[in-house]
Amino acid sequence: MPEFSVPVNRLKADLLARRRKLTGLWLALGSEPATEICADAGFDFVCVDGEHAPLDQDLVRRQLAAAELGSTSIVARPPVNEAWVIKQMLDSGAQTLIIPMVDTPEQAEAAVAACLYPPQGIRGAAGAVRAARYGRIRDYLTAANPEICIIPQVETALAVENIEAICAVPGVDAIFIGPSDLSASMGFTGRSTAPEVEEVIQSAIARIHACGKPVSTLSFDATVAKRYMDYGADMVAVGSDSTLLMKAAADLRRSFD
Repeated sequence: MPEFSVPVNRLKADLLARRRKLTGLWLALGSEPATEICADAGFDFVCVDGEHAPLDQDLVRRQLAAAELGSTSIVARPPVNEAWVIKQMLDSGAQTLIIPMVDTPEQAEAAVAACLYPPQGIRGAAGAVRAARYGRIRDYLTAANPEICIIPQVETALAVENIEAICAVPGVDAIFIGPSDLSASMGFTGRSTAPEVEEVIQSAIARIHACGKPVSTLSFDATVAKRYMDYGADMVAVGSDSTLLMKAAADLRRSFD
């Protein structure tokens, strides 16, 4: 039987090196053809969104498989910071996870533990999962941990207060700032570009960098996304399959008015 090695996580290496800005697309439609198109569009990553998109674990697995046909790196976001959900995403082949609603260092510790095999974590061990090529990566259980990239999502005022403590948790590779939930937590629901919110985001990016960690975030408005990069964000999702389709359809319709 042929044997394989654990895939090198190129996105983790690029993100930690911080040599350049990384851009990507969010995947929310659950459509394999749309995922294949986005994964070959030339961005640095695509993110399979299991939090706000209607994706169950089987759809997540299918999205990961479709994205792997492309030339980009793949990120996945579970719906919650729960070990069993995270385990299934990792077993399906995800190597980089953005984990939502991490407000405290204790929650960050739980996220890290869920992502890593013992002794560093508590991830359940199974050698015949898709991530291990169904057993063809014989050393998967001992070689997988270094290629897992763990990115807690800071998206509340409480999380911002705890940024340094969250960054200090061993195993945390980067921090994702969620502008929409952060703005809602601050009393600016639906106004993620309010000056008060952007001031907090800019300060948070500087504080995270001071801790030696890279920063990720998102905005599907190109002007805002570029501004986040100017603030120092290292990895930014700049569009999604659904927003791109909606905008293209609207633009085409307007061209015939």
